[in-house]
Amino acid sequence: MYVYDTVAEAVNGLKQRGYNIDFNLEADSINCSKTPLSLKAADFAITEFHRFEGESDPADEAVVYAIESKKGDKGVLVTGFGISAEGIGEEMVEKLRMIR
Repeated sequence: MYVYDTVAEAVNGLKQRGYNIDFNLEADSINCSKTPLSLKAADFAITEFHRFEGESDPADEAVVYAIESKKGDKGVLVTGFGISAEGIGEEMVEKLRMIR
């Protein structure tokens, strides 16, 4: 199990372990703007995640997800806490819900 103190450490650590694609969250998928890669919720697995809480500013709260596609593509998705259903499809909200 990897433990990181900051979002930047987590992203850099994952990249060193081969998670080189930078994903962005869209309404019903995650996408990489540098490649034509677009994944629906059923097309990827979350292999690990790291949650960060801002000590004084709630805007500093984030989750870093390690993503692996069914084809073996690996990348990172960084989001804020509490993925809201607003603008995001239900399947994606369920996929990114943090495992307790």
